[in-house]
Amino acid sequence: MLFVDVILPLALPRFFTYAVPNELDGLVKKGIRVIVPFGTRKFYSGIVHEVHERVPEQYSVKELVSVLDEHPVVNDIQLSFWQWIASYYMCNMGDVMKAAIPSGLKLESETRIYFNPDYVQCDELTEREEEILDIVYRKKNLPVSEIAVLYKRKDLMRIVQSLVDKEALWVEEAINHRYKPKLETYIHLHPEIDSEEKLRTAFDSLERAPRQLDLLMEYISLSGAFSVREERPVPKKELIRTANSQGDALNSLVKKKILESYPVEVSRLKQDEGELHAMPELTQHQQKAIEEIRTFFSKRETVLLHGVTSGGKTEIYIHLIREQLQQGKQVLYLLPEIALTAQIIDRLKNIFGNQVGVYHSKFSDAERVEVWNSIRKADGYRIILSVRSGIFLPFDKLGLIIIDEEHENTYKQYDPAPRYHARDAAVVLASMHGSNVILGSATPGVESYHNTLDGKYRLVELTQRYAGIALPEMIIADTSLARKAKKMQSHFHPDLLEAIDHTLKAGKQVILFQNRRGFAPYVQCRVCEYIPRCEHCDVSLTYHKFSDRLVCHYCGYSTENLHQCPECGSLDIATVGFGTEKIEDEIQIFFPHAHISRLDMDTSRSRNKYEKIITDFECGKTDILIGTQMISKGLNFEKVHLVGILNADNMLNFPDFRAFERSFQLMVQVSGRAGRFGERGKVIIQTSFPKHIILQQVRDHNYSEMFRAQLEDRKTFCYPPFYRLIRITLKHKNKEVVHHAAMDTAAYLKQTFGHRVLGPEVPIIARIQNNYIENILLKIEKQASLPKVKSILSGVINTLKILPAYKSLQTVIDVDPV
Repeated sequence: MLFVDVILPLALPRFFTYAVPNELDGLVKKGIRVIVPFGTRKFYSGIVHEVHERVPEQYSVKELVSVLDEHPVVNDIQLSFWQWIASYYMCNMGDVMKAAIPSGLKLESETRIYFNPDYVQCDELTEREEEILDIVYRKKNLPVSEIAVLYKRKDLMRIVQSLVDKEALWVEEAINHRYKPKLETYIHLHPEIDSEEKLRTAFDSLERAPRQLDLLMEYISLSGAFSVREERPVPKKELIRTANSQGDALNSLVKKKILESYPVEVSRLKQDEGELHAMPELTQHQQKAIEEIRTFFSKRETVLLHGVTSGGKTEIYIHLIREQLQQGKQVLYLLPEIALTAQIIDRLKNIFGNQVGVYHSKFSDAERVEVWNSIRKADGYRIILSVRSGIFLPFDKLGLIIIDEEHENTYKQYDPAPRYHARDAAVVLASMHGSNVILGSATPGVESYHNTLDGKYRLVELTQRYAGIALPEMIIADTSLARKAKKMQSHFHPDLLEAIDHTLKAGKQVILFQNRRGFAPYVQCRVCEYIPRCEHCDVSLTYHKFSDRLVCHYCGYSTENLHQCPECGSLDIATVGFGTEKIEDEIQIFFPHAHISRLDMDTSRSRNKYEKIITDFECGKTDILIGTQMISKGLNFEKVHLVGILNADNMLNFPDFRAFERSFQLMVQVSGRAGRFGERGKVIIQTSFPKHIILQQVRDHNYSEMFRAQLEDRKTFCYPPFYRLIRITLKHKNKEVVHHAAMDTAAYLKQTFGHRVLGPEVPIIARIQNNYIENILLKIEKQASLPKVKSILSGVINTLKILPAYKSLQTVIDVDPV
């Protein structure tokens, strides 16, 4: 008998084995989806990991229910890659499956409650039973999740079970199919109208039905069916719209067997029919760089392309992409932000047309499934533009992975598991495919640049901007001095306001960068200094003026704005600090005739919104764009002359060993948006610490000095790239429980790792979503055996979980935290 080991989308540490019933023998293959029972009443779709004949000895085997696919949806390389992700980042294959597969391809059963129409009431019902029975009776059947919304009590299932026992209701598990192909109705001549003579007869029969006759004439015109052999089927909605018909005439023609309708599966993905552009010409410096890259690629070596902002990295990528397509290969182009895809997709589609696809979370589940399926087809997408999740797509002829802005921390997945880093994982994925990798950045990560010194990566440099354009002029504006002289106007240095005025008068555009969304970080009572805080997290609530609410940026909790202090009753409430929303409000006061827009998480929650903001700025409809780090990299605007960085101090004073590196990267990247075409741009950085070493390095565009200084500090204090880090985070609703668990975990680890264990420590934000948090940091020498370290760590965590006191303790392991 055949058995299958199945990966289930659950955080479970192993595969589950199921027997293959005789009627499904021959249909099961590695990588296909199957429906399997799990637990007492649940069904899931899982991925077949292995087909074999080994009979499990530890437990009785259930049979799989059905096979969902004819062909594998996941290939062998993907399964090997999932295994590596699970092993390296210390999570389960189920965690990886949940992250990798589009939601539309993941099926699970849901409990539905049905009203029994034959129910005769014999027993007296309680008030709550009556309430639930009434809810189900009105709808006849509905899922438990929907009843839970209507009936907000924790005893829901107990009452449902009582009604089941009384035969008033019954419960059933039904598979919820998430993805449904998009169908469009098409019209063609009925098969019986198979000659011009029969078509003429059909026309004659409609002499007394003028509307039907007009509709048939319109169909003939649209379909080209003047000769039956030349007929082209027409979409129903196009025919109805063009003929200005209500549909009843069409229904009559279908009943008379003159026309016939039928469904056709159509794509939800946008297809462009525009004329393709020529390949961009490369400058002498770009040509030299691409020749070096080709040399390294011939030896399958990973390349780090270190090029100044606006150095022309994208043109090099485009030439490398064309070379892969000419060899029949696929290309994965990774970007750190969804906001960047709008501009890059236009540049790539102008050259490669409909061979280019996009994949990210702003797409619907159905659209992501269609992209997934397209990649598996011979005539599907050859180039995929994506954020970090693109590494999980089902490539089978992957020739090149481009990781643009490789230094960005958004390539790291924080929650939930797997907590992978897409840059590092992509390098491993490329080795499995035998494909090439290029990492690009004007400000490479310290670890990546160090890899070029160690020989792990090869370095190629672009030291000049495209077309010889000068790097922007960098001005450091001392806000501390300006405040003392009472020259600051709200949050703006006079030099910045003057520069904005000159820029707008010259018909140029401005970008203002503030890496904090909302109107103000918090509000405060001026009398007693009360600050409203989140009910579930140890953070102050951020004020959002648009919604006039106080919002927690960690758990999403929100409440009405504070108008009177609950502590002292004072009405004297003030906002403290500033975010992008406040900047938008205030800059409009200084420049009332300017068209101002804002790009942050609040304004770009949908794909259409962020694309419109970027397109309007690109077309010159917006004069000033205010934004968070979403605007700091990769975007290419012709008319941007001035960039203002409104608060450099926030970045520099963040308590993290990467703070200086990230501050340098962020400021250089956002500065690089200025003066990319023609006239030299200008950047004004507002700070209270104008002599800070990082600001001097930013002003001088001195990456090598920043790298050297950071590397010395990392070596002295045992940080990457000289040591590996693993962070263990413990969470619990009870503060004492989490503290004792953290102390015990640290003690166990110190028995083996000694001084390499730091902590436990309480983080700056000690409680999130009602869970108290403590962290332990493990520093391991680069030459140590990482698998052995992980094995010891897993043993300690498993031992901890067995103890009754820590039964509900949550443990999170983050390998290579950023």
